[in-house]
Amino acid sequence: MADYAKDVLVDTDWVSEHLGDDSIRIVEVDENPALYAEAHIPGAIGFDWKRDLQDQVKRDFLDPVKFGRLMGGRGISNDHTVVLYGDRNNWFAAYTYWYFLYYGHDKVKLVNGPREKWISEGHETTTEVPSYPEASFEAKSGDESIRARREEVLEALNNGTSLVDVRSPQEYSGELIAMAGYEQEGAQRSGHIPGAASVPWAQAVNEDGTFKSADELRELYTSTGVIQDGNPVIAYCRIGERSAHTWFVLHELLGLDGIENYDGSWTEWGSLVDVPIEKDV
Repeated sequence: MADYAKDVLVDTDWVSEHLGDDSIRIVEVDENPALYAEAHIPGAIGFDWKRDLQDQVKRDFLDPVKFGRLMGGRGISNDHTVVLYGDRNNWFAAYTYWYFLYYGHDKVKLVNGPREKWISEGHETTTEVPSYPEASFEAKSGDESIRARREEVLEALNNGTSLVDVRSPQEYSGELIAMAGYEQEGAQRSGHIPGAASVPWAQAVNEDGTFKSADELRELYTSTGVIQDGNPVIAYCRIGERSAHTWFVLHELLGLDGIENYDGSWTEWGSLVDVPIEKDV
């Protein structure tokens, strides 16, 4: 993995060798939270992305105090290295990685491959939920340099910032307002943000969910116009999890500056009054 800009990935063998290492906390975050109860890596802490990681009154992050209380209550301290994995080729694991960095915890890594890879390779799993001693976790102020807000996206339409839409081609074109099965979480309008390039998130991974090489990734995002002349980039999807995966590729694996994830994404932009959209259908 030396061709990547940052040492932010661990492979499944590394995880297997570090089971029981008290300096790390393995964390599973799935799009389908029920999977954790079926089988998970021994010692892994399970977070429900919607119930645990989201404010239940407003659609936003937990504030720093609540985030720190959640982590400390589950046995994660500022001294721990957090190792993340999950289903859907690590959608919400990458989202949680970004979330940790937003609150200033940079001792965090992503497993190179999803939970399905761990299971298919025959590694040990369990249904036992671990219990760790309560710890102290202090979240710093949010790092706005890696998070885009709606006003910034609107400004990006005219200031040279590259926009990348990582949803499916059908969502990008406006044929679908949301992925099949997620219609209840859709926006008022279909389409994409004007000028956004379409680079579905899955183009960044191999068949087994591991990331493509740095050279392949750089070629992918250069050939589609996402990377150009050092311009800043804002990634978005439907609710911010697929775009967090692309943010991870650009910011962490390729080491590019000025990369932001717009977690309001299409469910926000597609429902806003007086903002432009484009459709291809």
